[in-house]
Amino acid sequence: MHLLNFPIVDPHLHQWDPLNTPHAAAFLVKVFGRSPVLMDKVVRLLQPRALMESLGLTDYGLSPYLPADFIKDCGPYAIESVVHIEASWHEHKGYGVVNETKWVNQLPFAEQGIKLGAIVGTADPRNKQFSDILAAHQISSPLFSGIRKMASYHDDKGVHRWSDQPGLYADKKFLAGFEHLAKTKLTFDAWAYSTQLAEVSVLAKTFPETPIVIDHLATPAGIFGVVGKGTGRTESERMDIFARWKDDISHLAEYPNVHAKISGLMMPVLGHSFHKTRQLATVEDMVNLLSPLVNHAMKVFGHERILYASNFPMDKVSAQLTDIIEAYIKMIQPYGNIALEAVFRNNAKQFYRI
Repeated sequence: MHLLNFPIVDPHLHQWDPLNTPHAAAFLVKVFGRSPVLMDKVVRLLQPRALMESLGLTDYGLSPYLPADFIKDCGPYAIESVVHIEASWHEHKGYGVVNETKWVNQLPFAEQGIKLGAIVGTADPRNKQFSDILAAHQISSPLFSGIRKMASYHDDKGVHRWSDQPGLYADKKFLAGFEHLAKTKLTFDAWAYSTQLAEVSVLAKTFPETPIVIDHLATPAGIFGVVGKGTGRTESERMDIFARWKDDISHLAEYPNVHAKISGLMMPVLGHSFHKTRQLATVEDMVNLLSPLVNHAMKVFGHERILYASNFPMDKVSAQLTDIIEAYIKMIQPYGNIALEAVFRNNAKQFYRI
């Protein structure tokens, strides 16, 4: 195992507790929590197939994931601090989203020997009360750093749509509201599929002073195998997905206010099938699969604008966190020790002002 000689800052961690907080699956967890197999069957009957395929397994999404769970997954790797990224808090309308910030702010990270460095909540710039909701977030915690509003919307109806409309980041109402975020100097986490990178470029161009990070290298759905109703069905189609991703993310990288997270690259929506046989990817599997994506991102963003992040527990269906960290270390090591410390620690601290 390759260990680092400095502690990691993880800028993309999801924390949730379906048993004690507003959660879409709270009732099911309370009723079927002692029978995970039965609960899985019930959830798959009630939820859209596209969502289930995006998650891969329900094991982790329906179980509490709290600081003690995360630190256990980290194994021997030293963690300095983490950034909580909004996790579809069920009170998602109006001021309800502020309650997630309040809840995360009181979680016992210190008991696990790590620091909560920042909180990224959510709010909808299209909401007329957007600026007041941002202010409420800031009042709720001094660690509130910014928001994420997911725009992920794929043309393939079988690929789960995390947004209620296509083209969200280029929407006039969204852009008008986003001006309030820009004035506050808060950060913005953008999550869109790779087919939507032009929208993120519009956002970056319109608000050049706003720090923007594209989550999960823009999630090229189907790049490793078929997903949805046929995305990534053939090798030729997967090569086209990669080629378009390379071109579009290269264009996005031209905007100096944009950073990128190498994270979420083991989610099933990319076309991974490890979860289907309850297998986990090895370090070698991940290095072989992900190196083309990581190397291109390093090329166009430079080591100064790339952030390693775990995206746990979402990637847990495909790989152990210790193996994910080791795989990324192997991919970044050729760029030198300065790049390693930048990607695994310094860039996150600078971006989120930790």
